[in-house]
Amino acid sequence: MLSASTRGLRGYSAGMRKLQVSAERIERWLSGFHERHGGPPTGRPPRWPVWTATADRVVVRAADGSVAELEVPFPPMHVDVSSSYGGLIAHARAARLVGVVLVRRGGYAAGVFEGADLLTSKVGSRLVQGRSAAGGWSQGRFARRREKQASEAFGAAADTVVRVLSPYVDRLDALVLGGDRQAVRKVLADDRLEPLRSLVVPPHLDVPDPKLAVLQRTPEMFRAVRIRLDEAAPEAGPGVGR
Repeated sequence: MLSASTRGLRGYSAGMRKLQVSAERIERWLSGFHERHGGPPTGRPPRWPVWTATADRVVVRAADGSVAELEVPFPPMHVDVSSSYGGLIAHARAARLVGVVLVRRGGYAAGVFEGADLLTSKVGSRLVQGRSAAGGWSQGRFARRREKQASEAFGAAADTVVRVLSPYVDRLDALVLGGDRQAVRKVLADDRLEPLRSLVVPPHLDVPDPKLAVLQRTPEMFRAVRIRLDEAAPEAGPGVGR
């Protein structure tokens, strides 16, 4: 899982890297990007933009040739050419109403966030036994019992999602999923959750067992701006390469 921290970029090495920066820090990160890489490109008219923006992407260029390609969270973004970076900073910081569903075998969590604030939530768990090393008839019986336990756990997870998210379904801006992908698909297959399926947006969150503390930290991931950073090689000093 990528860190939201930008530590270590001051001593950058040449090449491509991927990172993510929180919505609250993205403006400072962009300022630092230009400071680290010599400011905006030179040799252009004074109003030449150092960025280009579309509904789902903002590309920023620095004087030394470094390029940062930023994915717009919760696209599409309405591009405002009169605003820095096409309005990306305000778009990323917007206090959207977002549902979150996390599922792993035996554990589940559902919550509704306004911005980074958790408005309501519920977490739960059901026993799903691990795999057995036994073979033959006993193995088959164990597998059937395990599948029954998993089905009951997914049903309980769906009940929880209905209880937590249904009161907000007409107001939700998006639904973010996380945990085991197959388990999440089984939960969302419940007919009662059909109105939520069209609200699903990336990214799929890679999280451990869904506890309340895990759920509370998810805005750090789903509100973050994902960046592909292509840094120019530092200029060689005197005598380097001789």
